Amino acid sequence: MVKSHETGTVPVGPLNAITDVPGLKVGNAGDFDLRSGVTVILPDRPAVAAVDARGGGTGTRETVLLDPSATVERVDAIVLSGGSAFGLDAASGVTGWLAGQGRGFRIKEAIVPIVPAAILFDLHNGGDKNWGGMAPYLQLGKDAVAAASTDFALGNAGAGIGAKAGDLKGGLGSASALIETGVTVGALAAVNPVGSVVMPGTAHFWAWPFERNGEFGRLAPPLDPLIWDQSYSFPTGAAGQNTTLVTVATDAILTKAQAQRLAVMAQDGLARAIRPVHTPLDGDVVFALSTGRIPLKDPNSELATIGMLAADTVARAIARGVYEAESLGEISSYRERFSK
Repeated sequence: MVKSHETGTVPVGPLNAITDVPGLKVGNAGDFDLRSGVTVILPDRPAVAAVDARGGGTGTRETVLLDPSATVERVDAIVLSGGSAFGLDAASGVTGWLAGQGRGFRIKEAIVPIVPAAILFDLHNGGDKNWGGMAPYLQLGKDAVAAASTDFALGNAGAGIGAKAGDLKGGLGSASALIETGVTVGALAAVNPVGSVVMPGTAHFWAWPFERNGEFGRLAPPLDPLIWDQSYSFPTGAAGQNTTLVTVATDAILTKAQAQRLAVMAQDGLARAIRPVHTPLDGDVVFALSTGRIPLKDPNSELATIGMLAADTVARAIARGVYEAESLGEISSYRERFSK
């Protein structure tokens, strides 16, 4: 009998996904011939947002306005996309779709949707990237936002379709946690790091201690809970080809500055799930969203708790993204490799 290590008391939401946070939907769109895709996080109404970027090679759009000193307080959507710089076009597709719905920042008679975005590199994964003069990401952005729902696919879906995690197939992962104060925390990750998500020579995820309800395999404890890997070296030719993109969300009412602190704390989840992380070769970005439903009675204490659990939830989402992925071409999945 395998003794469970899941002794914590914090329960997960009914979907174990970022959409357990009331007021959020997620939409995916992708092309398996292209081996790339787009994921959109869509709040029902504009949400307070912030960002924290730690990677050495980020590719982003409209992230400067998320600084607490900037004027715009809320965003209409967040876009995570494959395609490297070409994938930034996905935000234009989402912006156009939202404007058609009358959603956005109003300046007199003009409506300008606020749609920050970040991209990962999946151009060398064997997909057909011969798109000529017009990359497909604008349309994929439109398709993704139109498909937004509380239920969405993980693994080889959306921005996770072409992702690779170290030498394993990467993917799209999500997780949630319910706090006794009534606050919900959720995370979504498109997992494409140069680092490894598993302990060297084992099937154990680095995020193993944070697993809930067997969400990534329920393995017995590793023989060595800390396996040193000083001999790590970057894979040949990997420069600039990696990134983990995360959105963390809560229904707690946060200011923009508090959302910034949440994003900063949530970044620790990447360090709990990937080694190495935040490298010169990754474009790691964490967005934070507040849908603004539950006031904080003790802002400092409660925000610290939310941030702590957000980091754990991010780590779980990263492991789930790899666990749920399927092999694609020559890139083997976690479950295929460790099926025995």
